[in-house]
Amino acid sequence: MAEEKEMTFLDHLEELRWHIIRSLFAVVIFTIVAFIYGPWIFENIVFAVAKPDFIFFDWMCSLGKLVGYEETLCVQEIPFKIQSRQMTGQFTMHISSSLFIGVIASFPYIVWELWRFIKPGLVTKERKFSRGAVLSISFLFFTGVSFGYFIMSPLAVYFLSNYKLSDMIANEFDITSYVSTIITLVFGSGLLFQLPVVVYFLTKIGMVTPAFMRKYRRHAIVIILIIAAIITPPDPFSQTLIGIPLYMLYEFSILISAMVIRREAKREKEDEQSYKTS
Repeated sequence: MAEEKEMTFLDHLEELRWHIIRSLFAVVIFTIVAFIYGPWIFENIVFAVAKPDFIFFDWMCSLGKLVGYEETLCVQEIPFKIQSRQMTGQFTMHISSSLFIGVIASFPYIVWELWRFIKPGLVTKERKFSRGAVLSISFLFFTGVSFGYFIMSPLAVYFLSNYKLSDMIANEFDITSYVSTIITLVFGSGLLFQLPVVVYFLTKIGMVTPAFMRKYRRHAIVIILIIAAIITPPDPFSQTLIGIPLYMLYEFSILISAMVIRREAKREKEDEQSYKTS
C-alpha cells in the first residue's frame, strides 16, 4: 500500500496505459473471432431481428392470441430490403459489427481492468462498499444489451420498415444504415441500464439523494415517455412496453441511492462512536 501511495503521476499514467493495452487486446481477440464467424453472425443475429419468426414477434403473437388481438400483434411480413450501395459497404459493416461484438463480449474484462486501476486509490471501507461492482456493472450492461436486442431492435425495425409517406416509395435500406441502427439501439440500451451505477456514485459524492430523485420523479416520467415515444412505433402498447422497464430502472436507482445514504449514515455513526470511546 505504501508503494502505491508513493507512485508519481507518470507512474499512474504508465499503469493506466497497461490497463488500456490489455483491454484493447481483449477487444481485438473477440473482434477477430467475430470477424471469422461474420456470415453466421449476420444471418443468425444481425438480420434475425428483421425476420417475422424472431422470438420477440413470437411473444407478441402469443400475447395477441391471448388477449384477442391476433391480427394486430402477429407479424406476417416485414416489408423491406437491405442493399449495399457502396463498394466497401459490406466489408465496412463486417468490420464495424465485429468490433461492436468484440467490445460487448470483452466489456466485463474492460470494467475489471478499470476497477484494478481505481481500487488501489480507495480506502478499506470504500473497497468493502464497492465489492461486486464489476459484476453489477456487467450484469446491468448485458441486461440492457438484451433489452435493446430482443425488444427495442425488432420494434424499431418493424415500425421503420412499415412507415411510408407514399406507396410510391419503397423501403430499401442501406446495410450501413441498418447495422448502425441496431448497434445504436443495443449498445445505447446497455449504457442506459447503467443508471443505477451512475446514481450510486453520484450519491457517494453527494450530488444525488433519494429525496431529490423522488422530488423530480414526475419530470423523469415525462422524459421516459418522450424517450419511449421516440424509439418506438406510435402506439400506446409499444410505448408502455419500453416505458415500464425504464421507469422500473429509475425506481431501482432511488432504492440504490437510499441504500448508499443509509450506509453513509451508519458509517458516520460508527466513526463518531469510535471517536468518543477513544
